[in-house]
Amino acid sequence: MLFPLAFFMILMTVQFALYMFSRHVAIAAAQEGARVARTEEATNGRWQQDASDKAVTWVTQLGPSLTMPNPPETDKAGIVGGVQNVSVTVTVSVPSILPFMGAFAVTEQSTGPVEQFVPDQ
Repeated sequence: MLFPLAFFMILMTVQFALYMFSRHVAIAAAQEGARVARTEEATNGRWQQDASDKAVTWVTQLGPSLTMPNPPETDKAGIVGGVQNVSVTVTVSVPSILPFMGAFAVTEQSTGPVEQFVPDQ
């Protein structure tokens, strides 16, 4: 009676670790994509594609077995304090080792101000 419960707890612990790993990969990819978006938005017309490509590269490097159900989303997030912000949203599927758990995904977003030169007045 104790063995099935212990086995289930071990599997749940491994599933939780897979979830946290997937979340970490999604956060890192979103942050790296946002870094590219922040530096290129003011000068490069392809900043959205470059930021998306960078996020995909990070997911591929950090978690080669992880899949992305949707490509990363890049967007201008809005103006805060007179500064334009950009955001990158990354969704990563979480691998499931438990047969009764369906597929689920983790979505993380990183937002930051566009880097731009502002001359002294």
